[in-house]
This record gives sequence, structure tokens and C-alpha cells, in this order.
Amino acid sequence: VVDAKHVLEHLREIKPEGVENECVEQIAFADRILLNKCDLVDKEKLEEVETAIKGINTHADIVRTKHSKVDPMQLLNVGAFDI
Repeated sequence: VVDAKHVLEHLREIKPEGVENECVEQIAFADRILLNKCDLVDKEKLEEVETAIKGINTHADIVRTKHSKVDPMQLLNVGAFDI
């Protein structure tokens, strides 16, 4: 779950040497990303956030949500480990 309103701050956070940016790592390894709080930002900000996410992980599906409400079928049977 990614907070659309605050994620850019976390992605841009400078960490000390040897410390990874956990926000970047979580997005990088995600199969599906729930972009939450979409109702709290305008269209331009949503596009900026999605562009930043796709810059880290081009393969993850992004599902826009409000109040983290999502159809469970969008979360099940992702098939991420199918070969």
C-alpha cells in the first residue's frame, strides 16, 4: 500500500551511506501496488506519483484506491511465482 499524498517525500528521502531507502525497496519488489488516498491529491500529483513508481518498478500493477478499498479479486491469484 502506497500513500499517494506522502510517497514522493519518502522516495526522495536521503539516507545515510549504507542505509537503504525502504520505500524504494518495497516498491521495487512489489507485484501489485495499491495506490491509496487517491482522493486526497489532484490528477497531476497522481500522474507524478505513478511515474515515480513506474520508474522504480515497471512491472507492478498499480491499483488506485480510496480508504484502501479494493476488490479482493484484484489481490488474489496474482500468479507472481508462475513460471
